Amino acid sequence: MAVSQSVLLKWLRAAGEPSRLRLLGLCADAALSVCDLAQVLAQSEPRVSRHLKILCEAGLIERSRQGQWVHYRLAASAQAMSFARGLLAQVERRDPVPLGDRTRARAVSMPDTGEPAAGEQSRLGRTLAGFATASGLIAPLGAVLVVGVHHPQLLESAAAAARECTALAPSRRAAQAASAFAQQRGFACRVVKAASAEGFSAADIARAGSFFDAVILDHPASGGEALARLLAEVRALMTPAGHLWIFERYESLENAHERVVEHPLARLRRLLGAAGLYCERLSPIEADGEHVLAAVSRVDAARPGQLGVGATKSAGPLT
Repeated sequence: MAVSQSVLLKWLRAAGEPSRLRLLGLCADAALSVCDLAQVLAQSEPRVSRHLKILCEAGLIERSRQGQWVHYRLAASAQAMSFARGLLAQVERRDPVPLGDRTRARAVSMPDTGEPAAGEQSRLGRTLAGFATASGLIAPLGAVLVVGVHHPQLLESAAAAARECTALAPSRRAAQAASAFAQQRGFACRVVKAASAEGFSAADIARAGSFFDAVILDHPASGGEALARLLAEVRALMTPAGHLWIFERYESLENAHERVVEHPLARLRRLLGAAGLYCERLSPIEADGEHVLAAVSRVDAARPGQLGVGATKSAGPLT
């Protein structure tokens, strides 16, 4: 699959810029729109479009239309794909830039139909919903809050179990998709859009209401002390008998760059305890190559909860 020197130089020039290398990595993971990519990179759509044009002209990525959206993905050419994946393989797996990009991309890329973008995500959604139902997310509940709408099956399970359902979506597109999914499936849920795609803020949590019997964190895209702040915020909204379900990717809870490495399961259990939540069940879930930690906890009356060490309450993004 060798290519000429001129083609190789064209590829290197196209990929050899920070934003375009990030875009190449994102398009290698999934097909995303300019709107999605602009939110992930926190750049304007015209600027991102210019970078995408360069990558397209070089033959590294290609455009495809999905409904009313134009999406960008890695080029199907074997040579271009081999070059791009080989280049991206040189990036440290736990580099915070691509890790953050992938986390934000998952949060904003929910399709307009409300269904997950790929079959494996749909299967994972069903598995997570099954875990929630089996561990106590059943009627009759008064009010439930879903933070994150990455898996619409969780949203549907929450609405079926509660009298009132409220969801916090990370972006306008995700909010529209969640509302469309609810309408299509015939269940009621109030969907609130977060103020920023960077994450859910204390102000977003406050807008959702208070006194929830159940809270579901569906891939909140938070790690470390940011997750501790998010847990503290939602804990304050829960009834004394409230339960919390959290579904977070294994990699988001890894902390390999810290001096003392803590296992993700132990870390999640510790964060829940620090927020005043007693972990009743913690289980790794794997579906089609994706690894998720699923946990259910209840309000611990003996422990009022506290923010993580060094963390302070803030209305800023919880990411």
